[in-house]
Amino acid sequence: MSSDETRRPRRPGRLDPAGAEAIGGAPDPAEHSEAAHATAYALVHRGRASQDPDVVERLVTLVDNEGLGTIAALWSSSPADTLPGVLWRLYALRAWVRADSRIVADRYRQGVSAAPVYDAVAGVAQTPTAADVEHLVDQVLTGLYTRDLDVALERAAAFCRVVATGTAFDADHLDHLDSASADRATRSAAGLLRTADELTHAASLWRADRLE
Repeated sequence: MSSDETRRPRRPGRLDPAGAEAIGGAPDPAEHSEAAHATAYALVHRGRASQDPDVVERLVTLVDNEGLGTIAALWSSSPADTLPGVLWRLYALRAWVRADSRIVADRYRQGVSAAPVYDAVAGVAQTPTAADVEHLVDQVLTGLYTRDLDVALERAAAFCRVVATGTAFDADHLDHLDSASADRATRSAAGLLRTADELTHAASLWRADRLE
């Protein structure tokens, strides 16, 4: 096992997931941040310490069992340069891809020719199908728990950049046909690029042992 796989986030929270669930109403921001860090730390540490593929599978499919709203309530307000913020972005990305996998696959195919370097990093199958992009986001989360965390983040970032490129092409195509849809596609492309930048930055923080 590499040193990266055994490395832990620098700030282990003091609350376990059960303690986080006990926080009701509108918690104090500091208390909420502590709960977010604690649960993120617990999940990542558990996954990276386990050799059981069933444990990793349960972590990858966490949103399927707990619901995106539950995850959002705990992690979505966390800054992008924190461990809970990273987990929120990856789980939200997975939920979005699985909900719109055909559109995502189509936009990925459109973006590949203009972003071949990022395509190589993302590692999606040539001419990806809906099933291929779903598999890719599951692989990213699996890598988060089993391999080099920074590599998993950079792979997710590259995937976002290719899809963003294809989404921008889609916006151009729609511009003369449906301006409202073109505007939505443009905003989606911008959001994907922002997420890609955030994940890339988080990867650099992890390598510097500064992702808390």
